[in-house]
Amino acid sequence: DSEFTCVPLTVPLDHYAAEGETIQLVYAVHPADGERKAMFLVVTGGPGPSGLAAADFYMESYDPRIPEHFDIVFFDQRGVGLSGGLQCPQAAVAYYRTDARAETPEQEAALIAAAQTFAQDCIAEMGPTNLLPYLSTAQAIEDLEDFRRALGVDKFWLYGESYGTQFAQTYAAAYPQRLAGLILDGTVDLTLSGPDFYAQQAQAFNDTLVATLEACNADPACAADVGSDALAVYDDLASRLARAPLPFDFPLPSGSTARRTFTLADLEAATAGYLYSEGERMILQRAIAAAAHGDLAPLARILYDSLGLDPETLEAVPDPTYSDGAYYAIECSDYAYFSGTPAERAWAYVRAGDAVDANVPRLSSIFYGDLPCVFWPATPPTARPAPLVAQGIPTLVLGATADPATPVANGEAVYRRLADGYLITVQGGPHVTFAWGNPCPDDLVTAFLVEGTLPEQKETVCAGAVAADYVPLPPADAAEFAGPLEALKSADDEIYYLPEYYMWDLETPTAVGCPYGGTLQFEPSDEGARFTLNGCAFSAGFVMTGMGAYDYGADRFTLDVAVSGLAEGHLLYTRESDGEARVEGIYDGQEFR
Repeated sequence: DSEFTCVPLTVPLDHYAAEGETIQLVYAVHPADGERKAMFLVVTGGPGPSGLAAADFYMESYDPRIPEHFDIVFFDQRGVGLSGGLQCPQAAVAYYRTDARAETPEQEAALIAAAQTFAQDCIAEMGPTNLLPYLSTAQAIEDLEDFRRALGVDKFWLYGESYGTQFAQTYAAAYPQRLAGLILDGTVDLTLSGPDFYAQQAQAFNDTLVATLEACNADPACAADVGSDALAVYDDLASRLARAPLPFDFPLPSGSTARRTFTLADLEAATAGYLYSEGERMILQRAIAAAAHGDLAPLARILYDSLGLDPETLEAVPDPTYSDGAYYAIECSDYAYFSGTPAERAWAYVRAGDAVDANVPRLSSIFYGDLPCVFWPATPPTARPAPLVAQGIPTLVLGATADPATPVANGEAVYRRLADGYLITVQGGPHVTFAWGNPCPDDLVTAFLVEGTLPEQKETVCAGAVAADYVPLPPADAAEFAGPLEALKSADDEIYYLPEYYMWDLETPTAVGCPYGGTLQFEPSDEGARFTLNGCAFSAGFVMTGMGAYDYGADRFTLDVAVSGLAEGHLLYTRESDGEARVEGIYDGQEFR
């Protein structure tokens, strides 16, 4: 590329896996005219996701002054994506769908056996293990320091989100003189032991679920769809699944229907997977509303998306942008779990979960997520890091009261120990808060980065929401629509909030089964997304066949479809960026506009 000078970097071999391996790092250092900007380095969450894969999405969310002011660096941490690409999706899916209850000795033994099997199968599935001893956060910050030194950058700005706050705090403690500023978003308190952190996390997941369902009760449309107390509906469903799996029919992407079963582990995996943001929580509310009337398919869609399952075959779909293997390799190298033999450590872990199971009524299984670590070949530190003070480093600590993964109390504890800390708390809010569309944290962080301006107050509270505005479920019978406009507006909503589309990677052509028959396919286009509907019905009696398009830049959605069922016709539907929708065409033998 003529705009940049690209420089190969060399680093000490003893920082890498084995002598004789060839390692090359290439970085677009600066424009060819020699001008260099300040460096802003982003550490994404996990551990396990590819930072490089997230770069375009994140950059689109940043205030344009940030890239004007900084060279922004994303990277794939060792073992992830282009830095090793360790993968064990088959082992991971089998483990995540395991019953994680520990209420009886038999369940406890089964839980331990599943964790041991996963650790063995994941390592075997990843292949050669020579990289595993080098996959700790302590090693990762040395990789970053090699990178900084090779570039000749004296000081830079560091942003960490979720696990990235673990990375960022570790780097700040080791190399404080290299940071011009630090941003911790969705903060992990590194002074906590693994069991203490996950006990807090299990409680936070329970609390976020309760807040999400209480928000449904407070919303007239959501409450009407559920028909009774949403929390009671969830608890009743969990209680029924604890006794036995429930059968349900699932519409397949091929156009047929499969009879399947839904388990308590499936409910908990689906629920936990969709508690991270306001939009996901609203989709979960809709799925609980559907389940209240016996339809488990929307929850199954959430489950398959959360676990990366092919909805047609239920086989794991490898995701090159995420590594479960790297997650456990890093996590199990960072946290020590008890002492003794692996079996002794496993039983000590399970005994530590007794209090969690007794006091956390929902999703207490979250606590057992790191149980495979007692069987993982790692040498974690025996002591937790000292509290981070970060003398001389201005630090923003961001959190949200509805964050299930990094409980807001973690960030508050870290903030109180900092020499120059500033706390920004969103009421409600997603798992991480910067660059997700809330002007309050976004403006404060942007001013900190671009202008060097610190918040006026040491502690700032930002308004937020637990869940996005609720979108009612479509009627089962299209005869309940007032007319074709209402039916097409409902189809617009259903397409947008399908988990398969809502969480789409914007690249992979994807097909889904429609609830009342037919299929929907979507694929990328030059403007955004292109849709193909083949006998697709979201309500019985309104069947659509044709094409659709979503222009992301103009925020315009269109459907050009032949319709059948209650009446025949051909309709063109358009929804503009201001939300106004119109339809024209022929319906039931009459011109319709």
